[in-house]
Amino acid sequence: MGLFFLRRLGIMILTALCLTYIVFFLTNLYPNLEKLAKTQGNFRMSDEAVASWLTDRGYLQSTPKKYAEWIGVVPSFRHVDEDGKVIGRCIKPGMQPADAPQYCGILQGDWGWSSVSKAPVGEVLKPRLQNTGYLMLWVMIVMIPCALIIGVLAGMREGSVTDRSLSSVSILSTATPEYVSGVIFIALLASSKSPINQWLVAHEWIEGKALFKGSAAKAMENPTFENFFLPVLTIALYGMGYIARMTRASMAEVMTAQYIRTARLKGVSFGNVVIKHALRNALIAPFTVIMLQIPWLLNGVVIVETLFQYKGLGWELVRAAGNNDIEMLLGISVVSVFVVLTTQLISDIGYVYLNPRISVT
Repeated sequence: MGLFFLRRLGIMILTALCLTYIVFFLTNLYPNLEKLAKTQGNFRMSDEAVASWLTDRGYLQSTPKKYAEWIGVVPSFRHVDEDGKVIGRCIKPGMQPADAPQYCGILQGDWGWSSVSKAPVGEVLKPRLQNTGYLMLWVMIVMIPCALIIGVLAGMREGSVTDRSLSSVSILSTATPEYVSGVIFIALLASSKSPINQWLVAHEWIEGKALFKGSAAKAMENPTFENFFLPVLTIALYGMGYIARMTRASMAEVMTAQYIRTARLKGVSFGNVVIKHALRNALIAPFTVIMLQIPWLLNGVVIVETLFQYKGLGWELVRAAGNNDIEMLLGISVVSVFVVLTTQLISDIGYVYLNPRISVT
């Protein structure tokens, strides 16, 4: 297991370097750099002025050199302008050049400076990650138990009315993307003009004009059922159907196994057969699917956080992309790559423990 872990760790590092380099290359294309120069300088800057601004700040160096500086394995670029002012990545606003370190990259904990927030990327990302982490936690709490219950109930009696009904619900939820279900939920449950809310108000079952809030902005400070449930439900509903279908297929396959038939012939009750014999083997495949849902949630939160104005990692990604905040985009890419690779590693290790037939030697 130790050798397997080291091999996987080496592959993870190599994959992370490749992925982050691709993102770094795309974000540092000249049109993006030109837009950055005009945003930070003057929109009426000439092409010569843009080239001069980028050259003085090291943006026109070769991509491998800039990437190595961003990682923190080579000294950072510095330039002295005509006024004698020292410009460099490691020199932050209000910092004396003599006090600035030579290396200031990801390895040193310096994620760069956000051109939009006017603050270090790490300080901006920290609360955003906390908000997204809290949202993802509740999504997993809602999504996983519901999906497993639906999948197990459908797979216990393949071909029954329960199986067909639950499978239809799972397919419908998977076929409905978040930007569709989110808008539907807002229109039906968060609008004062919705017939459902008007009926609830008429019967005095709710105090306000709507059952839920169409915005989750206040949930960042004080999450409640009213302002936080719709974002959670919107994300969970899509992933729930996929996990339920995989669980149903795995459960249906296990229920036809020979040892299940033998247990039934020995007089073991159907409930004990399901819980003691079938359930563990049926959860091997869904476990991998569940772990892979965590990286998928990073894509789902981009849509949902923007739709419900919940300022998490997805909301920050949209803002950074819209305002050409290169350092912020790179910081978010590091977080995303780390989450994806870590969950895949946990999935591989967990799969080995759940299925003893798999050898990692």
